[in-house]
This record gives sequence, structure tokens and C-alpha cells, in this order.
Amino acid sequence: MHEFKDHLINQINQINPGATMKDIQLQDRLVANVTTSPFKAWKNVDGTDSGTAILQLGNHTKLGIGFHIYRMAPGSSSEAHEHHGDEEFFVIEGSLRDNDGTIYRTGDLVLLKDGTQHFSVSDDGCLLAVYIPKAETNL
Repeated sequence: MHEFKDHLINQINQINPGATMKDIQLQDRLVANVTTSPFKAWKNVDGTDSGTAILQLGNHTKLGIGFHIYRMAPGSSSEAHEHHGDEEFFVIEGSLRDNDGTIYRTGDLVLLKDGTQHFSVSDDGCLLAVYIPKAETNL
């Protein structure tokens, strides 16, 4: 392990001579695993279970804002909403279908622009990496 660290330091010094880096402290690194870490259930506005859940690191933002992993159980759907800022997501596994019939599949990288309105359904379930800059408005 020390050989690898020394190798990286040598590479950094070749790129930027005299550069020094401090080690990342334990409290400054958060790591979660999508297969073993607990997700938080996402509730609909009326408090009912949506069949979806979120894995999000840190507590600096409201659940579902910023970067997070979004899991949709088979047959679940998101509520109809409007975006305030561009939503970006990557389909890690599974597929989902927007209300206009557009289907997103594993490997798709999607951007829905500020002001777009939609809801999504996942017939077979899916796992997404999502970035949402601001809270959405439910319709």
C-alpha cells in the first residue's frame, strides 16, 4: 500500500513539482455501497409509500436534492412534478418510462431541462444515479 501511495506522490510531484497533499481525514470521507447501505423510503406528498427509496450521503441538503441514488421498485412511479433547474440521471440498471412514453434503459444518461414536467414509472424496477439542483414542485 505504501508503494502505491509513494508512486502517486511521485506522479503528482512530476506534474506539479513541490506540491504537497494532506491525507483525507476519516470524518471528511463518506462512503456508501448501493448493495449494502440502507436506503431511505421516499414518501408521497400524502405520506403514502411511493415504492421508491434514496441513498444520499451527507445531511447538508434535503433528501432527494443534490446527488443521490434513486431506487424504484417494480411497478412504482414518481409523482408528477416540475423541475427547477436541470435534472440529470444515469440509469445504472433496469428501465423507466416517462408519462409521454419515452423509455430510458440501462446505460442511458438523461438531462431534463429546467421547467420540464413529468412523472416516471418503472415496470420492472430500476436504479438511478441522480442530480437535482433544487426542490421540485409536485403537480
